Amino acid sequence: MTDLYLLVKMLHIVSSTVLFGFGAGTAWYLWNAHLTRDPATIAAVGRMVVRADWTFTGTSGVVQPASGLWLAQHAGYPLAEPWLLVTYALYALAFACWAPVVGLQIRAQRLAEAAARAGRPLGPDYERTMRLWFLLGWPAFLGLVGVFWLMVAKPALW
Repeated sequence: MTDLYLLVKMLHIVSSTVLFGFGAGTAWYLWNAHLTRDPATIAAVGRMVVRADWTFTGTSGVVQPASGLWLAQHAGYPLAEPWLLVTYALYALAFACWAPVVGLQIRAQRLAEAAARAGRPLGPDYERTMRLWFLLGWPAFLGLVGVFWLMVAKPALW
């Protein structure tokens, strides 16, 4: 293997760690802020979570498929290998859930900020937003867990 291959592999591993770690970490912090029921806390944590998701999760989310396809091709795997096809599908599922989750985080943060400014409790719009955020987070999380398993096991699926 060439030095370039090992460099791209290292980038792929680090970016997968950032993608998964920041995704789980930002979800943890926003959920715990939500549990306080304090609009000011939720607004402050929400601002940091949105910034972190765009900066770290978003960036690594672009690096992952680019580096992964390059690695698979240069390692000699056919890009239509069944375990790779399932990987693409799970990654697409995770992205399809993550993209609206970021929008929901922005909405929840703004609703909490408005409630804090007005000195009122969180309303039903905020509650609906967080319920949907919570529900969409699980397929994204489990999809990435599946991707990790496929990357390690490379099973013969069909």
